[in-house]
Amino acid sequence: MIDVILCDDHALIRRGIRDTLSDAPDLRVIGEAADYGELRALMRQLSADRADERGLQADSPRPAPCDVLVLDINLPGRSGLDALHALKDEGSPVKVLVVSMYPEDQYAIRALRAGAYGYVNKGGDPQLIVQAVRTVSQGRKYVTPEIAQMLVESLTMPTTENAHTKLSDRELQTLVMIASGKRLADIAEALTLSPKTVSVYRARVLEKLGLANNAELTVYAIRNGLVGQ
Repeated sequence: MIDVILCDDHALIRRGIRDTLSDAPDLRVIGEAADYGELRALMRQLSADRADERGLQADSPRPAPCDVLVLDINLPGRSGLDALHALKDEGSPVKVLVVSMYPEDQYAIRALRAGAYGYVNKGGDPQLIVQAVRTVSQGRKYVTPEIAQMLVESLTMPTTENAHTKLSDRELQTLVMIASGKRLADIAEALTLSPKTVSVYRARVLEKLGLANNAELTVYAIRNGLVGQ
């Protein structure tokens, strides 16, 4: 049995993914979280529960809380990319499948570089998630033909990259949140940063993209599919 944790801030989306996975006899959703904080608490608890079930001593290495984490990128506060980086830095054995509303050409390669084992768009065939979870649970990468093509192009034609691909994860997150209409104070609160730090990120984004203000930034984000119109 493949144990799965879901992390998405929309309960309806989690329900849909849960129902899709539950139809597969070899998959089992053992927990859900709506944001990074809930995810970390859930993973600690499930890891502790597994340790108790196996009779492990308190000083023994904690077992993985699940086999696969199905993770959204666009979470309130710390993003899914933040979660990926944290798990990678910790050396976590949990394999992560990113399931996002964002098009593959915007976030797939970034997520894979951050440590994800696969990337699936929420608008695709639900059965792709089942296939992806099974593939990822075996320690293999799951990429769609579209992502595979992008990976090839990124190796053979690096000069075709859009300007925003050179942004750091935090800078990209700041760009998306500003373009979504959030104020700097709101962004600072959501990311648990100071308003001054967010202003620095904004300035870096404007400089790297050659933009002058938030209006131009918003237009850029819409044209490049980073946010909806």
